[in-house]
Amino acid sequence: MSRRALLRGLASVGSMLALGGCAGLGATATRFDASSFSGDPTLLVATTRKAVNGGRAKPWFGPERASAMTVARAKLVPPDDGRLSLAAVGLGDWRIDEVEPMSGEVSDLLAQAGGGGDVLIYVHGFKQTFETAALDAARLSDGIKFRGRTMVFSWPSKAGLFDYVYDRESAMWSRDDFESVLHSVVATPGLGRMHIVAHSMGTMLTLESLRQLHVRYGDGVANSIGSVVFAAPDIDMDVFSSTINRIGPLAGKITVIAATNDRALALSGRIAGGMTRVGAAEKATIERLGVRVIDASDAGWGIINHDLFLSNAEVQRVIRRSIDATAA
Repeated sequence: MSRRALLRGLASVGSMLALGGCAGLGATATRFDASSFSGDPTLLVATTRKAVNGGRAKPWFGPERASAMTVARAKLVPPDDGRLSLAAVGLGDWRIDEVEPMSGEVSDLLAQAGGGGDVLIYVHGFKQTFETAALDAARLSDGIKFRGRTMVFSWPSKAGLFDYVYDRESAMWSRDDFESVLHSVVATPGLGRMHIVAHSMGTMLTLESLRQLHVRYGDGVANSIGSVVFAAPDIDMDVFSSTINRIGPLAGKITVIAATNDRALALSGRIAGGMTRVGAAEKATIERLGVRVIDASDAGWGIINHDLFLSNAEVQRVIRRSIDATAA
């Protein structure tokens, strides 16, 4: 079991102990149905990373920027959920079984997946490999019990602590390709709504691609988009405000999960010349921009508090309810 899985499991235990202090998140005893992903753990993949080993053997896709986007299907294996397994106490983990690169475009990938229903797209943040991004997409989809197909959009991150600038530029370099992914989902007949969960640096990429999508379609595109969740957004407040004012009704789709004690964003703010990141700002400050805000400052049980959307059960319930409120 990976160190990351162990830490996440311990954080889950801590969040259960602290549920009484999470009333601001809208604590509920609601039980959701099983996720589609647990029954068919096939992850749709769109990536701007350069393939390694033809994309068919670990590490599949590396940190370099590819000349063209690749689409693929990844078969994952869920944690053993037996009564005596690590998963039974929150310490199990997903793993990738195989990755199958596909010819064609995202629309072809969606068509081959078959069926209608909603689509969940996960966009990872800073310091992620393709593997960690794919596994986080699986954990998210299964954790919120999403009913529909799940896709990960993985951009070229070097997955290094000191590669912040490379990662930020790679994320922005990928915005045209991600906009084409969003266009394909919106334009594919028979689908339900598209929901997006973007984390950290991935929120900057997502917001820019949504702006481009709005330029292409106008206000009407909002009808095809359900919930957009920005978890710990690593975006300059001024940049965020400027873009929010240019995307029309899409702004009303956005939910920001923020925590003033997010230490990763505190460091990011220092790197950015002392500019507060949206995900670490006060709730009232973000709300003035006209988006929904969930203050998760009291939900963390850890040192960093940067991935509460994966480690905290109450935060995941907020994401699920946000999707349910807009599902087709």
